[in-house]
Amino acid sequence: MWMPLIITLVILAVFPLVAAYLSLVERKVLADFQVRLGPMRVGPHGLLQPIADALKLLLKEDIIPAEADQAIFWMAPVISTFTALTALAVLPFAPNFFVADVNVGLLVISAMSAVGILGIILGGWASNSHYPLLGALRSAAQLVSYEVALAFALLSGVMTAGTLSMQGIVKAQLERGTWFVFGNYGFMLVPFAVYMISAVAETNRAPFDLPEAESELVAGFHTEYSGLRWAFYFLAEYANIFVVAAVAVTLFWGGWLRPFPSVEWLTFPLNTLVPIFLFAGSALAISTMVKRLVDPIQQKVLMAIAIFLLAAAALFAIPALNEAMIGLFWFLVKVSCIVYAMIWFRGTFPRYRYDQLMNIGWKVMIPIGMGAVLVNAVLGMLR
Repeated sequence: MWMPLIITLVILAVFPLVAAYLSLVERKVLADFQVRLGPMRVGPHGLLQPIADALKLLLKEDIIPAEADQAIFWMAPVISTFTALTALAVLPFAPNFFVADVNVGLLVISAMSAVGILGIILGGWASNSHYPLLGALRSAAQLVSYEVALAFALLSGVMTAGTLSMQGIVKAQLERGTWFVFGNYGFMLVPFAVYMISAVAETNRAPFDLPEAESELVAGFHTEYSGLRWAFYFLAEYANIFVVAAVAVTLFWGGWLRPFPSVEWLTFPLNTLVPIFLFAGSALAISTMVKRLVDPIQQKVLMAIAIFLLAAAALFAIPALNEAMIGLFWFLVKVSCIVYAMIWFRGTFPRYRYDQLMNIGWKVMIPIGMGAVLVNAVLGMLR
């Protein structure tokens, strides 16, 4: 009875920190692509940069344009953040680690992603400015264009699983002993590719970031926002990135299942040795770095991280927590791979023109998605 409430509180407490550090990961990865170091000023190797950014946003002046619709201007970023965080409620992070296992979980997530666009449209309209309005209209058109292709990609996975329940989808992959991305003789790779491209477009990420194109619209729909309200849009963006990555992992990559779930002899090395060695080895590597630092504050921060990693390794040895920790570990590893790929896209591909964006959505993604549904339906009947 209390477990869903506890998990909800944990998600609400932890996820803003996760979103903040996702931004640091993105900056570090992009810096590595460009042979730079990225943020290095605050804390050891810039590890406290997200905390400094959060404090800066909280202390900045919250400006409301004189001609803005103040009530809607205030509510718009809250709507975007609320819908993004609500979608987390039906995600199965581990075998028994979820807020709610509804039988239409995938439909709930799709509905929340569609409702989230209201926050962007209202924010652009309420700002009473040309650039935010144009950015909001672009975002709405982009969502409509790619929501259809994304729905076809999801439909392929739902037909293969036979259920809309997120937990049921993972269990269906466990029963088959393989992830759906390798199902139907490998043809499920096609809807997975359609999903990934459509998900990047839905989250307004590069190369589909036209709603907030700096060279054309200053900052797009949140041009007039600052301080805490801008932070809400920031949180919603990274929450949506996490949600679309988590849906891809659940539907195509086996969710919380380990690699090769049908190979029994890999259970102990993959579910016990890999996490323990990973966390313990990371803690050992970090503790050796402490000796090279002169700043006592940086030493304390790194030692705290090393102790945290050792504690995480110890949790895998506790029988009562072992199953949940293993499921959460593999789920987050897979989500991290998807998020890394989305950051990779941003650092690799240039921004599309608006007509190219629409052409890809309507003339390429939707026909491929429809064809994938038909082919996977036939292959499913032949299986």
